[in-house]
Amino acid sequence: MEADVPLEWNAEECRTYTPADMDREMQYRTYLHESGDLRLKVAPASLDGEDHPGYSLTATSYPGLDLSETMRVRTVLTFERCNRIARDFMDLFSASYDGPGSLEEALDYAYERTREHR
Repeated sequence: MEADVPLEWNAEECRTYTPADMDREMQYRTYLHESGDLRLKVAPASLDGEDHPGYSLTATSYPGLDLSETMRVRTVLTFERCNRIARDFMDLFSASYDGPGSLEEALDYAYERTREHR
């Protein structure tokens, strides 16, 4: 697992695989905040039903609970770039997060600073 994530985060799952219809390897990685309140996923965009090449960063608040919500933060071409954006998101979220009452504020703060600007 990758060690260069902020202290408040743990690399939860990391897989490399080759899809049946491709020759190149794909990667999938999830991170969980120590509170258990937020999970980030860096995965091929196609796994989320997107018809877009590259990788998507998604954030799921309260993972595993009925009230969980998932939002797509950004989609970029390479895994490395998406993973760097995820680390930036983790830093921004951790700097703003102060417990369950501020989850939405911290999530919005990190999202606004890492999302694609159009």
